[in-house]
Amino acid sequence: MTKEQMTWNASLYDHSHSFVSSYGEDLVTLLSPQKDEDILDLGCGTGDLSNQIHQSGADVVGVDKSLNMIEQARAKYPSLPFDVQDVTQLDHNHRYDAVFSNATLHWVQQPELALENLFKSLKPGGRFVAEFGGKSNVRQITDEMMKQLQSVGISNVEERFPWYYPSVAEYTTLMERVGFRVTLAMHFDRPTPLSGEEGLRNWINMFGGSFFVGLSAQEIEDVLSKTEESLRPTLYKDGQWIADYKRIRVVGIKE
Repeated sequence: MTKEQMTWNASLYDHSHSFVSSYGEDLVTLLSPQKDEDILDLGCGTGDLSNQIHQSGADVVGVDKSLNMIEQARAKYPSLPFDVQDVTQLDHNHRYDAVFSNATLHWVQQPELALENLFKSLKPGGRFVAEFGGKSNVRQITDEMMKQLQSVGISNVEERFPWYYPSVAEYTTLMERVGFRVTLAMHFDRPTPLSGEEGLRNWINMFGGSFFVGLSAQEIEDVLSKTEESLRPTLYKDGQWIADYKRIRVVGIKE
C-alpha cells in the first residue's frame, strides 16, 4: 500500500478520532462564514465541519481524496454536496469566497502545487483559512515508531513517512510565492488526548498505515507493543494517552 493508496476507515475515524473535527470548530470561527458565501471545505473527512459551515448560511462544498470519507459524509449529511477530489488536481477557477481546510494539508507532499490550485480556486479578495500538522508534530510518536521498525529489520523507514510538517517560515514563504498575502501564521503545541487504553495504537493504525506495508501481523504487533512500552512514561498520563501534536494555523488573502 502506497501513501496514495491508503484506505481510510471512516467509522474508526468518527468513533475514535472525532477530536479532529472538534479541534477544528474554533477554526470555523476564524473562517467566519457568511450567509450566501461559496466555501470549499478541503479535506472534509466525514463532513462535520462542512455541516457547521453550512449552518452559518454559507453554501459549502466538501471535497476529500478518500472515497470512504466522502461516502460517510454523504450518509451523515445527505443534503450537502460532497465529492472525491485531490487538491493537486483541483480545477475550480475563481469559484469560492473562501477555502477552509482542517487537518489535511500535512498529507499533501506537493504543497506548492496545492497552494497554486487553492489560490486559483478563490475569487479576488477570497481567503484561505487552514490548520494542519506543523514542524515536529507527533515527533515523539514517529521517532519511536521508526526506531522500532528498524529493530525488526526495516531499512527504508524514512521513505514510509507519509506526512509533510513544515515550519511557519517554510509554509508562509510558499503561500507568498503563489500570491497570497499572509495575514496570520501560528505554530503552537496542542497536546491531544487519544481515546481509551488503546488510544495510541488506534491512532497509529488510523494514520500511520504506510509504516507497516509488507510487515507480518506479528511484526506489526511487536512494533506497536514496543512503541507503547517506550512511550508510556512520557505520553501516558492519568489513564490516557496524550499525542504530542504541534499545529500550524494560517490565513491568506488573494489580492
